[in-house]
Amino acid sequence: MAKILDKQELAPNIQRFVLDAPQIAAKAQPGHFLIVRHSEQGERIPLTVADFNREAGTITIVCQGVGKSTKEINRLQPGDDFLDVLGPLGTVYPIKKLGTVVCVAGGLGVAPLYPKAKALAAAGNRIITIIGAQRKELLIMTEEMEAISARVLYATDDGSVGYKGFVTGPLREILATEKVDEVLAIGPVPMMAASVQVAKEFKTPIMVSLNALMIDGTGMCGGCRVTVGGETKFCCVDGPAFNGHQVDFEGLLKRQRFYRSMEEEAEHRCRLEGGE
Repeated sequence: MAKILDKQELAPNIQRFVLDAPQIAAKAQPGHFLIVRHSEQGERIPLTVADFNREAGTITIVCQGVGKSTKEINRLQPGDDFLDVLGPLGTVYPIKKLGTVVCVAGGLGVAPLYPKAKALAAAGNRIITIIGAQRKELLIMTEEMEAISARVLYATDDGSVGYKGFVTGPLREILATEKVDEVLAIGPVPMMAASVQVAKEFKTPIMVSLNALMIDGTGMCGGCRVTVGGETKFCCVDGPAFNGHQVDFEGLLKRQRFYRSMEEEAEHRCRLEGGE
């Protein structure tokens, strides 16, 4: 079990939780994630370690309520417990002094991006951040990213703040005007795929963090398999970070849609039962 110590709403349907988990906090690194289960009937949900404090023995997770279980998680309050928290899982993100790194986040992607960008900044890299969302009120963790970045650019679908359009617009402008040593893009699969295409235009290295479907998070089920460089990889044990130029995004998108009908059925039952 892991007790909730603090809860904060970052945006509509997006909550940040601070959990008492000293054993996980002692080993957590940028790139790690958790598998959480909030109740006996709850799904196993993979969530990034968005931050950690070894001295306090705490870890931070961010959850967006998009389905039955995540909406139930977001109704939990300080003092409540997660039934299971498994982690840290995944591979540590490679932190090196590269020079200038452009960190691109789409939507909830800011949560997994932050610990990596913070570590890259601490290693002496110049960080340029691009954060995208549908509209202004859905932008999250802007103060945290501004604190570690030399520049922060915003992109919103409706133009309510920053560039009107997708994050690929500002990304293309940056790559066209200055030397960039690496791009790190995290967010929805189509957004990461589009960012890779832009990076390819400028022959710039790019890393992505894949959010494939996971069940056990330890490589046993094979549900999170993805093709990278023509080889089958498991996101949970080989990733979740991969060389974006080598990822088969078309295959990943097909796998992401595989359980769509069952997700819609569960969401329908959630509404019937009085869920939000």
